Formats: sequence, C-alpha cells, structure tokens
Amino acid sequence: MSFLYRPSQKAGGRGCGGKHSEAAFGSGVCRACPLCLWWVPSTRACPILSASFRCETCSEEEAKYRCPRCMKYSCSLLCVKKHKLALSCNGIRDKTSFISVNEFTDLNLLSDYRFLEDVGRTADAAARDLFVHRPTTNKFINYLRNRARRHNINLKTLPIGFTKRRENSTIFNKKEQKFYWHLKLVFPHCHAEYTLKRVPEDKTLTDILKPYIDPVESDPVDCQRLKIYTMSPQSDVQILMKIENRKQNSIRYNELDASRSLLENLKNKVIIEYPTLFVVLKKLKNDMVVLGQGKHIFIYCYSILRYFS
Repeated sequence: MSFLYRPSQKAGGRGCGGKHSEAAFGSGVCRACPLCLWWVPSTRACPILSASFRCETCSEEEAKYRCPRCMKYSCSLLCVKKHKLALSCNGIRDKTSFISVNEFTDLNLLSDYRFLEDVGRTADAAARDLFVHRPTTNKFINYLRNRARRHNINLKTLPIGFTKRRENSTIFNKKEQKFYWHLKLVFPHCHAEYTLKRVPEDKTLTDILKPYIDPVESDPVDCQRLKIYTMSPQSDVQILMKIENRKQNSIRYNELDASRSLLENLKNKVIIEYPTLFVVLKKLKNDMVVLGQGKHIFIYCYSILRYFS
C-alpha cells in the first residue's frame, strides 16, 4: 500500500532518532522505511537505512532485519533465532503496547485501526463457525458417545452448566470419519496447563508434545517456561492419564505410549468430556512413588492431586 507524504507531518521516526528531514522526502509517493518505520519516497533510499547498523546479536555484520516486538537489529536468520531464544521473544509485534502521545504517529493510528479490523473479522468468523455454535442437544451428545463407543472409548458427558461441558470442543468429522479432540496438557513440575482444540485422533502424542518440550521445535516462550522438561531426555518423560470412576483417596493413572496415536491411547478407557494428559518426569521422585503393575502405573502424587482438589 502506498501513502502520500504530507508536509505537515513531523519528520523523524523512533527507530532513527529523529534524523529524517523533510528534504529527504520531497514530494510524491512514499513508502515505509523497514528499519525506522518512517515514510520515505519510493524513488530514494532511506538515509538512515543506508547508515551502518550493526547486528545486536553477533556485533559483526551489518543489520538487515529488525524484530517487530523487541526492536533488536539482526543480520541473518541464525541471529534472529538466537535473539529469540536469549530474550524469550516470539517475534510478533505487540499491537497493544503503550505508546506515549509524543511518539504517536499516523502509522500507529493506522496500526490501531487495522488491529480493530482484525478483531472484527475474528468475531465475525467465530459467529459463523458452526462448530462453536453447535447444538448441545441430547441428540448431538448421544451421537458423540455412539461414535466413541465404536472406537472402544467410553465417553461420558456432564450436565449442561458444568465447566468441562462448556469447555469441551470435541467434534466428529463425518466426512473424514474421525474425531477432533479437545485436549488438556498438564505439566505438574512447572505448574503449567495448556488447552488444545481440535486435535486429530491420528496424531501421535510425540507430535502433540513437540511444540512444548522439544528442544528444537518448541516455542521459545514455552521452552523457557517448561525448561525442566526440555532439558531432560525424552526417555525420562512419562505421559499419564487419570483412571476415572475411582475414589478420591485412591487415584490411579494409566501410562500412555507416546509413539502411538491419540486414538490408540484412548481405546478401552473412560473419558469424561475430554482427555487430560499429565506430563511428568521419572527422575523427580521426591514427591511421588511410582509402582509398576502390568500395563498400569500407580501414582501417589500430591502435586497432581491439587488439580482435583
């Protein structure tokens, strides 16, 4: 998109320290400078961009990129990834960050306007989504139960009004003939919970956990939060699911196979609304006792019991 430069506009951008002058703009069609975010004539190079900017990560090469979130300069993709990991930066511009009146420009006004447009589009899309506004009649619930029963899954639902009933976004796709599960991941050692929506039944547990505990593919923010998991070997990670319909003082857990799909792990088990998976580490036995009996893992874990108290 092109903008016409207005002479009444003040010269100088935040990133350039106010070094732009009106003489550098002249007249005609202007474009946004990629570093200082100021308007520059399309026929001329930005005088500030041509200056020497060193990469703030390696301090060796000339900067080519600038992070939209933390405004750090980088010279290559490698330095971009390093700065994201070091600063726990996701590289996404914070559209709601505070900007003082003195620094507020037409570009900020345009950004706010587009942000409101995005919110409106998202709200409109949600209003049109049939899965979000699906009927909660007994016919729909019974249909889900019957489909789950064909997969040897005992799916139980709660009355309307319960929190888990409202949260549950599990659906069955008739065209693909498979479930898309509402899934909750609990990491007790970091006191963290994540909710996943529409997880396909044929996805393995390893692929489900990759965005959280994989040292390479995980998100930098989640990687830092779940550091105790990402630094541990994958063989030390256990995935557990609570055995339902037991007394409160006799909670037991099934150990799931991370190499198998979600559907294979849910077979012959009782699910109340949606699965809740607990990701634990074998080496942390100071607050739990792990006893193996056949295919089940019995756990007496006070840290996990807090989630059900």
